[in-house]
Amino acid sequence: MATRIAYAFILLVNSIVSWVMLTPWAWRKLHHLTLNYMDFECDSESCYGYFAVHRINFALALFHFILGFLLIGVQNTRDTRAALQNGYWGPKMAVWVIFVVLTFFIPEEFFLVWGNYFALGGAMLFLLLGLILLVDLAHTWAELCLKKIEEDDSRTWRGLLIGSTMGMYLASFAMTIIMFIYFAHDSKCSMNQAAVIVNLLLFLIISFISIQPAVQESNPKAGLAQAAMVSVYCTYLTLSAVSMEPDDRHCNPLLRSSSATRTLSIVVGAVLTMLTVAYTTTRAATQGLALGSRGGHNEYAPVGSEDYDHGLVTQQPAAKKQMRQEALRAAVEAGSIPASALDESDDESDDGREVRDDERNSTQYNYSLFHFIFLLATTWVATLLTQGFDRDQVGDFTPVGRTYWASWAKIISAWICYTIYIWSLIAPVVMPDRFGD
Repeated sequence: MATRIAYAFILLVNSIVSWVMLTPWAWRKLHHLTLNYMDFECDSESCYGYFAVHRINFALALFHFILGFLLIGVQNTRDTRAALQNGYWGPKMAVWVIFVVLTFFIPEEFFLVWGNYFALGGAMLFLLLGLILLVDLAHTWAELCLKKIEEDDSRTWRGLLIGSTMGMYLASFAMTIIMFIYFAHDSKCSMNQAAVIVNLLLFLIISFISIQPAVQESNPKAGLAQAAMVSVYCTYLTLSAVSMEPDDRHCNPLLRSSSATRTLSIVVGAVLTMLTVAYTTTRAATQGLALGSRGGHNEYAPVGSEDYDHGLVTQQPAAKKQMRQEALRAAVEAGSIPASALDESDDESDDGREVRDDERNSTQYNYSLFHFIFLLATTWVATLLTQGFDRDQVGDFTPVGRTYWASWAKIISAWICYTIYIWSLIAPVVMPDRFGD
């Protein structure tokens, strides 16, 4: 967990620094520090911030690419390469900073291509992976509640399932009403009206499909709980889209507040956005099962298999410890206790102090996939900050995602999420041989 938090913190710091680089203060500092060595021009206009954002995020993307490549095939912490993931933080930070510095010596033409094509493609892929994981989370949550109800006939879990489903539907309707009242009240706000109406129709459609007899027969655990979670998330995405769009058509009352309020909302919105990206990336990077990864779920090999080596005799143990380990092994072979008990025994040092290593037999997540998703996250941050960027509208702080591009990206992401969920419902119906148990 500490390792994942550390990487998330690095992404958070990188994102905030990238955002700061869009401010006039950062432009002036860059101009001074580079001693006019670089022109920073896009179509004959100065764009210090645009290039700085892509340089900084490219450096972190390169950092994660190299780590992901070096960690391919790591299955457990007995592989010496695992230390690259969980240790060497000083050297890794130094390499990251060196990469950032070196990117400022790469010609601007490279980052025009990188930003317009590669970063944009990576950002779209990052959004898609996040949506797939959201749908997987919806199914996992409902199936967990149903499992608890079936096993224990628990009123607590039944109440939790019903209450959360009703709460998410009420929240979806409430956000829809708010959008109609404040962001889609005028005929000039046709974009907002279309987005809100389509979202409302889609979440009613997925609710209807989820309770159809054919769907229930193919997947008895499908129901309104999953549809409610998808609906509330997609409705939130739509609300976020309309509330962050520019106010050139007078469709966003949030931008007509006082200067101090706008500045506060920009700063708070930027920080919350970066926190959300860091948290979402960390969760996505460790959910290997939903992405088809087998690594990272602590699946223990049979004790008697030839490739199973727990390393119990790598050093001469004390007599008491040896007897305890032999007793544990005998109990595991008899099926009395799980193989994970051997981990707990092996994590205890000879002097009695425990050195916990919960990845000795199997990593909890796929290290290479982890870094690949973090790489995609850097492309999303760079794209979010620079796509539709207008230097003339920048004040002391640059609003994050306050462009029509960002708004449409969220709206279309919501529609794609609905589509993925609908497919997860009807796929077992139209292809029963492939999805049948």
